Amino acid sequence: MHLIISTNLSPNSKTRLLADVAQTYFLSKNIETNIIDLAEIELPQCDGKVCYTNSTVQDVTKTITEAESLLIVSPIYNYDLNAAAKNLLELTGSGWNEKIVGFICNAGGEKSYMSVMPFANSLMLDHRCLIIPRFVYVTGSAFTNQLLTDDDIRQRIEELVSTIIDWSS
Repeated sequence: MHLIISTNLSPNSKTRLLADVAQTYFLSKNIETNIIDLAEIELPQCDGKVCYTNSTVQDVTKTITEAESLLIVSPIYNYDLNAAAKNLLELTGSGWNEKIVGFICNAGGEKSYMSVMPFANSLMLDHRCLIIPRFVYVTGSAFTNQLLTDDDIRQRIEELVSTIIDWSS
C-alpha cells in the first residue's frame, strides 16, 4: 500500500485536492493507496516523551511503517513545509525509515520551489529515505474555482506517481 499524507490543517484545502488527484493516478493503475489527512485526525504536539503513548500517534506510525512509499502533499509556509508536516515526522519518525518519499507542494508564490530540501535532507540523513528528486510545486494559478485546471501540473503529478510505483517495485 502506498500512502499519501495531506498535511494542510484547513478542511477542503487545495493541498487535499492535490492529494486526491495523486490518488486517482494510483487507482488508475490499480495500485492500493490510502490518504492520511492531518485535518481529519487529532495529533498532539511532539513533546519528545508522552506524545508517543498517544493511540493516534501509534496508529499513524504503524500505517507509515507498513506503507511501501510516502507521498507528502504539503503547503509551503515561510520557505518550509508546514509545522504539521514537521510535527508528524517528529511523532512518527521511526516509521519513515528507508521509505521512498515524494513531494507535492502547494505554495502562494513561485520563489519557494526549493523549500522542501530541509525536510528532504532530514529524511535522507536521519531515516535513510530515498527521495524522488522531482517535486511537484503548485501555485494558485493552477486552480480555478477549487479545481486543478493546469494540465502540466496534472501530468507532473502523474509522472511522480509513476516514479513512486516504479521505484517501489
